[in-house]
Formats: sequence, C-alpha cells, structure tokens
Amino acid sequence: MATDIDGENKGGESPQPADSFEVLLITGMSGAGRSRAADSVEDMGWYVVDNLPPNLLVPLVDMMTSSGSKVHKLAAVIDVRSRAYFDDLAQVFSHLDDLGVKYRILFLDAADDVLIQRYESVRRPHPLQHGRRLIDGIEEERTLLSNLKERADVVIDTSSLSIHELSTKLYDALLGTGPTTVAVHIFSFGFKYGIPLDADFVADVRFLPNPFWVPQLRELNGNDKPVSDYVLSSDGAERFLDSYAEAILTAIKGYSREDKHFVTIAVGCTGGQHRSVAMSNALAKRLRSQGLNVTVSARELKKHR
Repeated sequence: MATDIDGENKGGESPQPADSFEVLLITGMSGAGRSRAADSVEDMGWYVVDNLPPNLLVPLVDMMTSSGSKVHKLAAVIDVRSRAYFDDLAQVFSHLDDLGVKYRILFLDAADDVLIQRYESVRRPHPLQHGRRLIDGIEEERTLLSNLKERADVVIDTSSLSIHELSTKLYDALLGTGPTTVAVHIFSFGFKYGIPLDADFVADVRFLPNPFWVPQLRELNGNDKPVSDYVLSSDGAERFLDSYAEAILTAIKGYSREDKHFVTIAVGCTGGQHRSVAMSNALAKRLRSQGLNVTVSARELKKHR
C-alpha cells in the first residue's frame, strides 16, 4: 500500500491498523550511546535500522506492516540534526497513529562535560559543530531535541554508565527486570562426539540407566514418550532435575543483574540419543514453569548410531 509522507493512502484506502507491530525510536544526544543502545535492542530481538532519515521511516513501516512480513518489532536510530528532520519526525508520529502502530521513544542523554570528553577521546567533530567550538554543536543539538526529550517514553542519562550498565538499564526499561530477561537454550549431546565448546553449563546424565540396552527402546529417542518415561522414572532423575533447575535459576538471577542475557546449557549422555534428550526436555519444562524463555535442540539426533 503506497503512502506519502503525510500518511495519506495514495490508493484511496484508509490505513489498516497494525496491532501486532511495534516501533522503537532511538534518539538523543550525539555521543550519549545510541550505537550501544542499538546493539542491545537488536539482542532483544528487534530489527534495527541505524541512521535512518525520519521521512524514510513511513515507507519502511508500511512495508513491514504489510501482510506476510515476519518483522514485528522495528527499532530505528534517528539522528535529528536539523529543524527539517524534526518536522519530518512529527509527520512520522502522525502516520504511526493513523496506522494504529504502537511506538515508543527512547532518548539518550548525557551531561555536556561528559559529551565533550567523549568527543575529545575519539577525536571527531560533533555533527552540528560546523567549524565552531564543540560546545556550540552540543548546545544547538540540545535545543533542537528539547521537545523530543519531553515527549520521550524512556529517558536514560548515560553520563556515569558503563556500556554494561547502559545495557542493563535498557533491558529494565524495555523488557523488565529479573531472570525473565535471560533467554535460555538447552541442547542435548553425546560425549562420544565431543564436549561442546559453547555451553555455559554442561550436565552429565550418564549416571542414569541407558535405554539403548532396552531392545524396544533402542531405535527410539528421548523425544518419544516410552524413552522419556523410562529415563524420568529412573532412580535419581527427578531429584537431579529439581536440584539442577534450582542451581540454574540461582545463576540466571545473577546473570540478569550482570548484563548476561543469553545462557546455553548442554546436557550429555553417551550417544546423545536417549537420556540427554529426555532430560533436556524435562529441564526446559521446569525452567519454563518459572517464566523463563527456553528453547531446546538435540545435537546428535541426526547422527546414525
């Protein structure tokens, strides 16, 4: 559906609402951390576009809200360097309202002396400096952005924040706090094929009876109910899962405070076909019951025994 910058449908149809689509506009003072914010937001699952002129946001949103688009969260880093840019942005807001698109404005700020120090450390001019003093460019930008800052949904002052502290604040503002901000991936593997190098935790479940030695279970795998029932009913399986899940939850709570938002857990048995698969699924179920976002995969299931 073609639209112009004023948000009018050139085909004559009224804009359709896009309730499942969300836009995050990342803006603020140059040198306040927009690039770092974009990286963190991308890690949260947003589709990020950097240095986008505001007037290009309208056709981009129209394209992504069309049927068949797989993008549901768009984050645009916008550098408002002139009054014309700001006027275009006002028209963007109007168009998003017409479409029924939810949007939020994230504004990053920092004290003038901090911005000066950051620019001097990288030895680059401010985009609005234009041959003048650095502070002149900063003051002009601050004046241009004053109304936008007042309209922002989230304002973060990065003056005293490290990059990790900024990331934590962004997670807090956009996703909330606590262990639910940590994405967990669990995968099963076979020790005979090598210990994985990319796991934060490695669990060894070879202490459980091996279904491989049960003829009717040998050709099945841990995703099959007979194998899962056999493994989980084994002595020690449930106690291990309870204790291990509790330990993982303790670690994840700490990770969420330390700006680590992705955790990988490997669960291994001899061949990666039976015990590790069943135990991975059971561990995922326990962690999901605590509100965590957990995905599961099996490294060895495609291997021939």
